Amino acid sequence: MLYNLLRPLFFLLDPETAHTVTLRSLDLLRQVRLAARQPVACEPTTVMGLTFPNPVGLAAGLDKNGAYLDALATLDFGFIEIGTVTPRPQPGNPRPRLFRIPEAQAIINRMGFNNAGVDKLLINVANARFQGILGINIGKNADTPLVNAVDDYLICLRKVYHIASYITVNISSPNTAGLRQLQQATELDKLLQLLKNEQTRLTDQHSRYTPLVIKISPDLESPQIEQIAQLLIKHRMDGVIATNTTLSRDGVGNFQHNSESGGLSGMPLATRSNTVIKLLAGHLQGAVPIIGVGGIVQPADAQAKIAAGASLVQLYSGLVYQGPKLVTETVRTLCGKPIHD
Repeated sequence: MLYNLLRPLFFLLDPETAHTVTLRSLDLLRQVRLAARQPVACEPTTVMGLTFPNPVGLAAGLDKNGAYLDALATLDFGFIEIGTVTPRPQPGNPRPRLFRIPEAQAIINRMGFNNAGVDKLLINVANARFQGILGINIGKNADTPLVNAVDDYLICLRKVYHIASYITVNISSPNTAGLRQLQQATELDKLLQLLKNEQTRLTDQHSRYTPLVIKISPDLESPQIEQIAQLLIKHRMDGVIATNTTLSRDGVGNFQHNSESGGLSGMPLATRSNTVIKLLAGHLQGAVPIIGVGGIVQPADAQAKIAAGASLVQLYSGLVYQGPKLVTETVRTLCGKPIHD
């Protein structure tokens, strides 16, 4: 209810400023103990060898540096994914780079992996009290040549391996030039082999197994999805996130900002994301679990992703329009609890 009252004020701010103000406000509420709540009771679910208190997570991008983990933990998320983080700090693309399309409950962003670097993220996580399931999403620096991209992924993998519950390899952002090329069969085959080899080495070094997850694009054609599924099975990947943002502008009509470059998320992405999940599930046959994300603006959207074959779901853009109640209502729905007691 508080978010519904404040949202018109937040929407008077430019989206990136509103994003920061919202996170800081949530953290302030936590500090003065106004954000404490009784979590929704739910039957835990085990995926990738991890036990999730509920199947609803936060997608990467909201808290790139892990600076607001404790604030986000006051919501009803069953897990939180932070990042995308790169080996070195980088400012991302020039502002403005984030655009709301309220008529479609959509967002276009071309942030470009703006983050403070993996070392800062490590400090933030170490200083947080959060003890839940933590995903860390890793990427490459914009100025790293694509032929050397694996070096950046390996740097981040080594640095976060011991503190992450699972690690997501982001090869599908449309806002880093050439990145999606890594989804092509030849490049992906090499990348997954190198990552899996390093995961094996790190497992021995740290005496713990941290699952590896690949995040893919919604803009893949059916043959590409089949190839990716085969490679995920071949290299024994632990999970796949479907999907990242789309370059399509279907569903945003002639609304303001529809022609801005970048990735589109929110309600218009739901159908395509669900299609990719369904195709993946058909090829994977349960060999690799799917985390569904893209277009969840009401609990029924999350149900559709589970029905398509996802084991877990993640929220992001829907939070901008619906606020924290979206988390609670989605958890209640997926856990078979009434939304209103």
